Amino acid sequence: MPRALLLATLLLTVGCATAPPSSPAPVPSSLVPTLPPPVRALSLGHSVDGRPLTLHLLGDPADPAPLLIVGGVHGNEPTATAVAQRLLELLTAQPALLGRRRVAILPCANPDGLARKLRTNTNLVDLNRNLPAANWAKTRKGAMFGGHRPSSEPETLALLKAFETVRPARVISIHSMAAPCNNYDGPAQLLAQTMARHNAFPVKASIGYPTPGSLGSWAGVDKQIPTITLELPSRASADAAWEQNREALLAAISEGESKNTQDMSAKNQRP
Repeated sequence: MPRALLLATLLLTVGCATAPPSSPAPVPSSLVPTLPPPVRALSLGHSVDGRPLTLHLLGDPADPAPLLIVGGVHGNEPTATAVAQRLLELLTAQPALLGRRRVAILPCANPDGLARKLRTNTNLVDLNRNLPAANWAKTRKGAMFGGHRPSSEPETLALLKAFETVRPARVISIHSMAAPCNNYDGPAQLLAQTMARHNAFPVKASIGYPTPGSLGSWAGVDKQIPTITLELPSRASADAAWEQNREALLAAISEGESKNTQDMSAKNQRP
């Protein structure tokens, strides 16, 4: 082998043996995907018959304006529970839909009523008349009996615990009735209009009759938390109700904030 070629070969061999191993370049932190936290299930207590009342927390815990969604307050309105459950399943499967939002879902606030096909709970109390609202009134027993006193029922106490935990800036309570609508209480007209653009339900400031002790009265009117009572069509199937309201609920999550919501968010952050 010629002397020059031999020298080149030796230099190449030594260089390869002594060169430090290369390490992969670090990935910029801006390119590292941030996964949303997993769904957290929180026990709120149990119903009269001992069924669990479970709140599901999804999305970014740092969101200053969380949304609370409640289904199945009336047990004889099963589509309300079904739609809330479908939303929970969708957001669990596709957390990117949440963006940087925080959502808490109580799919069924009245599991005993759902099992018994009753509007009321097992104690025959209408839970949507049992909230400690300023307009609560003791009434005779019947389909809309609000209990012997406000917050007398374990299911109502569980709902109040959900408010204490989440400190929501917006609330959607899902029901059903013959005339569907986006009924709003408190500073929630813009949120109702946002939902109406997707479900085509009318926006209403009143359901058409008094609702003493209702969630809308307590949270929306008394607490001034923007509150929507989403009334699904009572004759619709669960599939149809979900398809008609899926985009409205997603819009409420992503687009439903207003100045009133921002003001409520700031209020929630005060000590």
